[in-house]
Amino acid sequence: MDFNVSKKRMRSASSGAVLFMIFLSHMTSALEVPLDLPQPPTITLQSPKDYIFDPRENIVIHCEAKGKPHPNFSWTRNGSHFDVEQDSKVLMKPGSGTLVIDISGEKAEAYEGTYQCTAHNDHGTAVSNNIVIRQSRSPLWSKERLEAITVQKGVSLVLQCRPPAGLPPPVIFWMDNIFQRLPLDNRVSQALNGDLYFSNVLPEDNRNDYICYARFPYTQTIQQKQPISVTVLEMDTLNETSLYNITNFSANPTGERRPGFMMPLGATSTKMVLRGETLELECIAEGLPTPEMSWQKDGGELPTSRVSFLNYKKTLKISDVNEADAGDYTCTATNRLGTAHHIIKVTVKAAPFWISAPRNLILAPNETGILTCKVSGDPKPDISWFVNGVPIENAPEDHTRKVDADTVILSRVQSGSSAVYQCNASNEFGYLIANAFVSVLAEPPRVLTPPNQVYQVITNSPALLHCATFGSPIPTITWFKDSQISIKREDPYVIHENGTLEINVAQSQNSGKYTCIATNNLGIKENHVFLEVKEPTRILKQPEYKVVQRGMSAVFECKVKHDPSLVPTMTWLKNSGELPDDERFEVDTDSLVIKDVTDEDEGTYTCIMNTTLDQDSASATLTVVEIPDPPTDLELTDQTERSVQLTWIPGDENNSPTQKFLIQYEDLLHQPGVWVNMTEVAGMSNKAQLDLSPYVYYSFRVLAKNQVGYSQPSQPSRQYRTNPAAPDENPSNVQGEGTEPGNLVISWTSLTGFQSNGPGLEYKVLWRQRDVDQDWSSKTVANESHFVVFGVPVYVPYEIKVQALNDYGNGPEAEVVIGYSGEDLPLAAPDGILVTVHNSTMAEVHWEPVSSNSVRGKLKGYKVYFHRKRGLHETEEEVDQEPQEHVLIFSGNRTQGRLPGLEPYSLYNIFIRVLNSKGEGPQSQEKQFQTPEGVPGPPFLKVLNPSLDSLTLEWDPPLKKNGRLIGYTLKYQPVINNTEVGPVNVMDFLVNETTVTLDNLNTSVLYRFYLSAKTIKGAGANITREASTAMETTIPSRHVDIATQGWFIGLMCAIALLILVLLIVCFIKRNKGGKYPVKEKEEAHQDPEIQPMKEDDGTFGEYSDTEDHKPLKGSRTPSNGTVRRDESDDSLVDYGEGGDGQFNEDGSFIGQYSGKKEKDTHEGNESSEAPSPVNAMNSFV
Repeated sequence: MDFNVSKKRMRSASSGAVLFMIFLSHMTSALEVPLDLPQPPTITLQSPKDYIFDPRENIVIHCEAKGKPHPNFSWTRNGSHFDVEQDSKVLMKPGSGTLVIDISGEKAEAYEGTYQCTAHNDHGTAVSNNIVIRQSRSPLWSKERLEAITVQKGVSLVLQCRPPAGLPPPVIFWMDNIFQRLPLDNRVSQALNGDLYFSNVLPEDNRNDYICYARFPYTQTIQQKQPISVTVLEMDTLNETSLYNITNFSANPTGERRPGFMMPLGATSTKMVLRGETLELECIAEGLPTPEMSWQKDGGELPTSRVSFLNYKKTLKISDVNEADAGDYTCTATNRLGTAHHIIKVTVKAAPFWISAPRNLILAPNETGILTCKVSGDPKPDISWFVNGVPIENAPEDHTRKVDADTVILSRVQSGSSAVYQCNASNEFGYLIANAFVSVLAEPPRVLTPPNQVYQVITNSPALLHCATFGSPIPTITWFKDSQISIKREDPYVIHENGTLEINVAQSQNSGKYTCIATNNLGIKENHVFLEVKEPTRILKQPEYKVVQRGMSAVFECKVKHDPSLVPTMTWLKNSGELPDDERFEVDTDSLVIKDVTDEDEGTYTCIMNTTLDQDSASATLTVVEIPDPPTDLELTDQTERSVQLTWIPGDENNSPTQKFLIQYEDLLHQPGVWVNMTEVAGMSNKAQLDLSPYVYYSFRVLAKNQVGYSQPSQPSRQYRTNPAAPDENPSNVQGEGTEPGNLVISWTSLTGFQSNGPGLEYKVLWRQRDVDQDWSSKTVANESHFVVFGVPVYVPYEIKVQALNDYGNGPEAEVVIGYSGEDLPLAAPDGILVTVHNSTMAEVHWEPVSSNSVRGKLKGYKVYFHRKRGLHETEEEVDQEPQEHVLIFSGNRTQGRLPGLEPYSLYNIFIRVLNSKGEGPQSQEKQFQTPEGVPGPPFLKVLNPSLDSLTLEWDPPLKKNGRLIGYTLKYQPVINNTEVGPVNVMDFLVNETTVTLDNLNTSVLYRFYLSAKTIKGAGANITREASTAMETTIPSRHVDIATQGWFIGLMCAIALLILVLLIVCFIKRNKGGKYPVKEKEEAHQDPEIQPMKEDDGTFGEYSDTEDHKPLKGSRTPSNGTVRRDESDDSLVDYGEGGDGQFNEDGSFIGQYSGKKEKDTHEGNESSEAPSPVNAMNSFV
């Protein structure tokens, strides 16, 4: 840490506290002096302290330095000047102190030694570390004669390696004579020193090629020890001279024994390690069974972040050791016979290490500075100071310099007193040396950061705006934002000692122009920089986990939001590497498509969106699935007459677990080539117990199913034949039903060949009349699925059975089924018909049911026929059309039913028939009934003779009077606009009044008219018409004369022009002798816009449909949009239906009324389309 004096001149250095405060105010990081200013040398590059070189390559000792003027370099070797120019094998690089020593053809040992580089210029001298140069060595193994080792099974054994000492030490490993590494495990392990330890030997340890190899890393050479032969004998006793035994761990070496330590020996041992290095503690135990190892630190816990266990927990490794790692470590060996403990006492020493190395000082004349050299170590290091490479006590005396242990105080320095100071700290484990120059300069401020530099950061990240400066005295830095706002040392800003402005969490409002100003007593300098705060890059839609079937496509989406001013780059990775170079991989702006997916495409896919400032990424996994591979190796076991066990080997699941297996069979005897599903088993099973049928030639196959689908079938199993037997079942769907009077048809579903159980399949058909004391009649048939019994009574119940039999016996006893012989038409008709009329449109009919015997079949219901004979106001001569028959069917044994949809004031005829499955019975006696009066239908209305202030109305009676008419009611009102109408006027008329002229009407006004007829039941439905009074010079506001419209005039002109052109063309062709069928062309391509218009008679027409109530030509619908109709409140539940419609047996309605509505005699006289504007105008002419 550097302490510099402020620009205030120190008048006295006697007060240590005051001096410390001044120095503290100028604390700074390592200074960089611009290269255009004078400065002492600074070492920038040097070789490591311990340099081991390969004798096959040149020796390169690095030494680089900077300074103004550029430094000169010199070297010492082993403390004496090394004259580089005198040795032709040594070259110093130009402008550098780096030495290149060519050792080809020379003895490399001659250049071993301790080297030190010196860099010197007019302002001082800097020195490098002491660099120890040593040649790497890989000596040969000393020749030795190794005796074969014979040991008893179960004892422990150590095979020593003892490689030659190399530089650096070799890497040890054990192999056999074919260069295969020997397997290591909890029982057999290699110690850190390379020896091979056996906790107990086994017969498989017999071999004659235990070879220890040593690999020397620098020369990449491998040396090998002579092979060691080991023989393991399984004997109780042997001549002790022929045994190799390390120690007597047990009176019975081959038996089980408690653990004991082979290494280290004894109860305790010690270990010293240097701070910062790696501590390796090793315990190897013997015993039988092989012991397990564990470690613990007495009085503390192992540092979990730095600890690791190697060699099956026989080695404890702690990296980056510190003083807290000192203490007692206990390793414990355990087997089922007991435990053994060993304590390793660890001490931690330390070579010198920096707490604060001295730093360069830039001082102005008369300033004061301090160099500090704070180090630590164990034992405590000795500190020595040097000036320009000379011990400070031997340097020329300087009254401004004071040395106090690890501190040098320089007071009121003067120009020309620049120098390089060295601090050397050493103890028995090493040394440290550091150079720090003191440069005395008087320089105005200068800003080293380039001007107008633009800094770009992402929102919510820190922003660092640099203002690197130089000056002597050290300049004071001040920051401004947008050239106006002075920035203080407070949130969100931090001004660092080197002048850098930090914004902890940058926001968009922090964007802008920043100015830093550097000031000292010699001048002022400013610099401008710019900050742009950008929106972060974010993945809005991440790719999702995909399970894709092989051959299909996989699509990973990766939609990103980023700052629009930044250029994004999308990169896709597969398993953290590049995508395969395959055209199946298609990368789009926001997606990755993989076509025709294969198994090799499985993996993790990552989309990375990069900008120049940030990135975001997201990953998803692709799993490729496919239908399972078919099962293999089908085997049949546990074979019996009626069962067999099928086993198989499942195929590859193809990344989708097997859900189930489907077993199919082929009957090679009855249905060859047809595979039938037999059973299913769970996906985790590989066998199934199959129930078999007799007389089948089985062949089995298995299909596996996963989420994708079924696999291909396996290869069929071998054929398995079952013996014939009597049938196990009888035919199904046995039925008895007559088709004609006097017969009974017995039918069934035949057994399949698979169900027959044997050859000679036949069916025994049995029948007898129910509730009659008689024996069963029977008939045996073959190759049939029905049998007809003749000469039976009409519609009588029969008990029926059908039993299967074959050459090996009868099937099980057949179940009895009830059937009926054939039906015939009913014999009787219903009596007691009574009709009750409820209202003008609804009546109810009642009848007495017929006897069940007369039905002669299954009663379907009663069929009611009725028709309107005439209206009560009509005579039979006035009826001009045939009556329309209506039919309703009331299902079941009903005795009543409702007749809906009747016409009021009418005379009806009705009769009833009984209905069974065969048909209808005879007709009952006809019955008549009448319906009362109802409200009439709408009359017919015409508007005649419109004038300026009057209209004439004329009407005719309604088509359906539904009673005796007693008069008419007329209502009318003016129509102001589409939504507003005027007051209603009401007029009543006698039945013989059919016309009226309305006077005193307003000119050119549209009126709406409502006319209804009345009976004693009330007024009927209205008919609505609209008409306008005429006008003298203007057209009514609700109608537009298209002849005055611009579009119509333009259209007419275009048509005229077209006709003129056609005439000219025709004339030209005629003059040339040709023909042009103008008339045919005009008829074929006639324009609908110029068709001749039908003359209107000026009337609004008559009412066209009494049920639909459509408005007539030129009319408008009533203001409420509806026309009232007569409705019945009766429920449809009581209605019958026509045709095939029926009621259920419980009387509920299930059909629809079958009668057809009468055709309106006036239908077709009027059009439902709106009138054309021309016709509308013609009506007023």
